[in-house]
Order: sequence, then structure tokens, then C-alpha cells
Amino acid sequence: MPTRSEEMLMDLWMSLLLVWITCVPSVSMTPITGQSRSTQTGGSAAMASGLGEGQRLLSRTKRGWVWNQMFVLEEFSGPDPILVGRLHTDLDVGNKNIKYVLAGEGAGTIFAINELTGDIHAMKRLDREEKAEYTLTAQVINADTDEPLEPPSEFIIKVQDINDNPPQFLQGPYRASVAEMSAVGTSVTTVTATDADDPVYGNSAKLVYSILQGQPYFSVDPNSATIKVALNDMDREMRDEYLVVIQAKDMGGHMGGLSGTTSLTVTLIDINDNPPKFSKNLYEFVIPEDLPLGKMGGKVKANDRDYGDNAKSTYSIIEGDDQGVFEIVTDTQTQEGILKLKKPLDYETKKAYTLKVEATNILPGHSSTAHFKDTATVKIAVDDSDEPPVFSKSMYLLDVNENAPINTVIGTVNARDPDSSKNTVRYFIDRHTDLERQFNINVDDGKITLAKPLDRETDMWHNITVTATEVGNHSPISRAIVAIRVMDINDNAPEFATEYEAFLCENGKPGQVIQTISAVDKDDPVQGHYFNYRLVPEMLNNPNFTIKNNQDNSISVLAKHDTFRRQKQEMYFLPIIVTDNGHPPMSSTNTLTIRVCGCSKDGIVQSCNVEAYVLPIGLSMGALIAILACIILLLVIVVLFVTLRRHKNEPLIIKDDEDVRENIIRYDDEGGGEEDTEAFDIATLQNPDGINGYLPRKDIKPDLQFMPRAESLLAFRNREETFW
Repeated sequence: MPTRSEEMLMDLWMSLLLVWITCVPSVSMTPITGQSRSTQTGGSAAMASGLGEGQRLLSRTKRGWVWNQMFVLEEFSGPDPILVGRLHTDLDVGNKNIKYVLAGEGAGTIFAINELTGDIHAMKRLDREEKAEYTLTAQVINADTDEPLEPPSEFIIKVQDINDNPPQFLQGPYRASVAEMSAVGTSVTTVTATDADDPVYGNSAKLVYSILQGQPYFSVDPNSATIKVALNDMDREMRDEYLVVIQAKDMGGHMGGLSGTTSLTVTLIDINDNPPKFSKNLYEFVIPEDLPLGKMGGKVKANDRDYGDNAKSTYSIIEGDDQGVFEIVTDTQTQEGILKLKKPLDYETKKAYTLKVEATNILPGHSSTAHFKDTATVKIAVDDSDEPPVFSKSMYLLDVNENAPINTVIGTVNARDPDSSKNTVRYFIDRHTDLERQFNINVDDGKITLAKPLDRETDMWHNITVTATEVGNHSPISRAIVAIRVMDINDNAPEFATEYEAFLCENGKPGQVIQTISAVDKDDPVQGHYFNYRLVPEMLNNPNFTIKNNQDNSISVLAKHDTFRRQKQEMYFLPIIVTDNGHPPMSSTNTLTIRVCGCSKDGIVQSCNVEAYVLPIGLSMGALIAILACIILLLVIVVLFVTLRRHKNEPLIIKDDEDVRENIIRYDDEGGGEEDTEAFDIATLQNPDGINGYLPRKDIKPDLQFMPRAESLLAFRNREETFW
């Protein structure tokens, strides 16, 4: 039985033979428009020359090539080059010296032409998937001179496909997901393969898809490669992942076709198809009655087989908590219901509780809008504890006057033992909140008394903490805050708001406001402050100044005349009495200092000193400073000049640390020359200072050896004068 390649090769040669039979007669009969013009033969030329003038030979242009398209089978690997086709021209009659020439894509490398016969052979194995066709140019030239005998003509060699490439899934392996419980036929995904073979020629690229693994859960459309659900009620809680192997086969799936496979992992997406379920129908807890509010008393849990948000539930108390003592919240990490206290427990009041707790899915079920639920019973037993005393109030507010005497009762705090034993309660002040020990408390009845005097202006509020414990059991302690407000009394006199110092211009006008004065008071009366200002009695008839009430707790000081002069009086003192409106009224005397100053025409103060009057008229302070600077500069110049003059007149003084006595020569003695060793001591010359700075000289009398340098010189001078 012949193979498929041999059959395709036979078909190709039959097609070429039919083309040859069909095209050769038509070329000699039908002109081809747009084709290259062939060279005229010798016989035709002779016929054309034999016609008379005026007669024209009508001739057609004949196509010189037998075909312009050839085919070659890909992947042909015979021992000899494969014949692709033959070129032929009308000039080739057997007695012409012609040669065929081939140019274009692959000429000389892939394709070779027989110069004499025009046969074209494929020299290499061709692959259609690399290149499907080649465009070449053929021409007939003179074999001797290489001159073209016809214009070049272009033709195409097409590579015919064979089924040599299997289908490939380029994007595989694949992953997809579909909701659990999906209906049969629900589309999951589409996986497609590609085939490099020619999709036009034959069935080499016609693919058919099938499932090799994954049935009966999934199916595939053989043409579109769409994966679909093939089984009802696939439950994620039973199995959440499936592996599907898909095959693509070419040749329409027939025998002999090539195939390729890929894998598809299908994950089932969770839906809310399972209700929450408590692990137990009954939970029992024992909670101490002193459990702090907000603390956990127990926890319950409803399990849900679903995943993610579908498994989340909320918890609530639906029965048994009419007083709102408990609350249940959801732990988002563990999905547990945490039972907490909203109100304190009291064993003496109620010893047990029975609650009904419900767990509800956050999301509704997939088959309806209803939410899945489950319930459980919770029984709580209250455990009796030794509770600390309970104050009647968590905070007390007490008032006391700042002038209250020592041991004054400020107020009382009260606490009781909530236990059935009803033990006696003792009271104490937490001294960390009363470091100055200004208050005391009676340990038996809780009365708070004053221990030290209070001053509202120093501390308006005192916050202390009172503790209560049971007699015989000091472990449980309760605390209460006591805020003590110090009430004000009028015990401070008003005074000036600041140390005022007023300035009055000599050229001021009568009635001119010199200073506006206000007062302050450390007290804080309920009705507010009102101050009364007046001059001291001995200043009521003051001829220089007066005061005016501004009706806003301030006054203005006014000048009565315009004859103020600094040389007459430079400063005035005005005592003013300030009185408040308290009970009893408090007052103080404050003194205002008023300076008389020289001012400009605009009333701007320039100088307030009496010495300013000795200055010439019109001489400003800046001019005075400039004059003073010039005087100082002149003095400096004079001092420098005198110093330089003194230095010029001073004689030159030899300031040498060497001993001057070494250079003194006695004129009354005659030297003995070089052999005289008594005149100078060689050791002295080498060390002029000697051991202590002086060495005895042999040529100097003993009475002059240890004189000071100046006296020694003077003595030598005297001797010289005597000598001369």
C-alpha cells in the first residue's frame, strides 16, 4: 500500500501534466496582454520583408514561457535533486546557440537550472513553514556573447505543504475556574491549538479536539475547543480541583493525523450552599461576678463548610437576656462568638442565666435570598466573689470656703459591702493625691475635714482619692474621686494692673489725658469686679492733676494747666486709692509717677532730663553726640603726636642681655700683649654669665666686681675722667 507522501507526489505530477497539455496550445493561439515581448524568428522576419509598401503585417506578441507558476513538494529528501519544472522558449528549436539563466530568490543555492534544457531542480530540502513561495526571473541569452535574446520573465515556485507539523497549545498548561453546583453545559473556558501546516491545502491544519482525561466531569466541543461542565452537582466541599487532559488532532481527526495535548486545571469556586453548624447544642460557662465589663466570659463557634465570605457568620442572643447583661461579638480571625459582659453580675441578685444564641451567615444562600442559621443554648452560672465595697457615687463634689477654720467638716462619702456578709467598711485618703495633707477623713463614717488653711488664689480645686476596704479583708479596695472646690471670699485688695509711669509734655494743654489706669483683683466675686478710684484726701485740692472715671473700671489722669517746667519740678507723684465692691470692701493705695519731659510740636517725647536746658536752642541730641565724638578724636590725635615726639628725642639705648663689663678697658694699665694672660680670663669669655651670672674678673678691682651694671659704668667713667 503506497504511503501518503507517494500519493501526494503522484497527484502533483498529474497536475503538472494537465497544465502542460492545456497551456501549450493556448500559448500559440491566444495573445497574452501585459507579457514580455518575445524575439521575432527569422522566418517571420522574412515574411515581413516580402510585403509591399502600404501593407502592414498584423502579428501578435507570443508568450515565450510555457508557465509562470511551478510547485515543489516540501520535505522531499530523495538521493537526487527534485525536478521542479522546465522552462522553454520558441527560440529553442534545436539549432540555436541559446542558454537559460535563472535569477531571484534562492537562484543558484536552492534552485538550479540546466542552461541547455531549462530544467529547474530543487537542490535542498524545503520547508513550507519557513518559506511558502519563491519569486524568480528567467531569461534566454546567447551562449556565446551572453546577450539577452528575450526580455526576462518572472515566475513563482510554490512549496506544497505536507502534514509535518503537529498541533500545539502555545499557552498551556491552562487554569480555569467554575462555580460549584453549576448546571451541565456551563462553559468553563476555551483552549485552542495552532498548526503550522497550510490551512488552505488539504486537511493538514484542520483540528478536532477531544478529552483524554477529566470525564465524566467535563466535555469539550470538538470544533471550538470549549470546555463545559458535564456532571451535575459537583460539590467543592467534596472535591475542589480537577485535572483535564485535552487532545487536538489534525487531518480532521482521521487516522494518520498528528496530535498534541495540554492540561487544564479546573478549580471549583465556592458558593454559599452550607449553613453554619454549632459544634455543640449546649454550652455551659461559670463566670465570676467580679468579671470586669467587656471581658470575655466564654466563647462558642458555629462551623461552616464553605470558604471565605461564604463561611462568615454573625452571632446574636435571641432569648434569655432581657436585662441586656451580656453581648456576643464575632472574632473575625477565628469566626468564634465571644460572650462578654455589658453590665456587672451580682450573685446576690441572680445566680444563673440561660441564653439562646444564633449564628447567621453574612451572605444569603445560593438557592434563595434567605440566610442560613443555626442556634445553640448557653447556660451561665454566676460564681460568688468577695467584692470590694461600693461607693454611693463614683465621684463626689464638695465646696468649702477659703477662710474655713481647721477641722471644718467639708462633706461625707459613703460605701457599703455588696456581699451577703455585709462587713464594716473603713475609709482612707490616698496620700499620693494629697501630698500636702490638707484634708483628713474619719475611717469609720467617711467624714472629710480640713487639716490646713486654704487659699483660693493659690489652688481653686483639690482632687483627692478616697479608698474603702472591708474590716478584716484589705484585699478588695474600691476608690472614689472627691473634687473639693474652694469658694472665694473678698480677702484681696485691688491694685494697679501694672507699674505705671506717665510722661507729661511741657507744652501740653489743660485737660490733656496723661495716663489711663486700670486695676486687677485676685478675688473672683460672683457678681464680677467693680472698682472705685479716688485721690488720697490730702490730694483732693491738687492744683496739678485730676482723675476722670471712664465707666469701664478704668480712669484717666488729666493735667490741670500747661505751666509745667522741668527746671521747676521734674517729677510728680500722684497717690490713688482703689476700692473693690466686695464684702467687706478692700482697698489699696497706689502711686502714679509722672515725669515732665520736653516734647516736639507733635507731642513726641524727646528728653525728660533737666540737663537738657543748658543746651543751645535748636541743638539736638544727635548733634551733641557728634560734637562729643569729634572732641574725643582730637584728644586721641594729640596724645599720639606727643608720644611720637618723645620717642624721637630719646637716645639710643643698647638693650643687650650680654654683660657690658666685658667691653670696658682700663686706660691706666698697659697691656702685656698676647702673652698677658692676666688681663682676661678665657673661661669668662666662653661663659660670660658664669655660674650665677657673674664671674670674678682678674683685671677689675674687687670693689667693682659685683656692682650693678649702671653703677659699674658710672664708676668707670669717673675713673676715666680722673685719668684724663
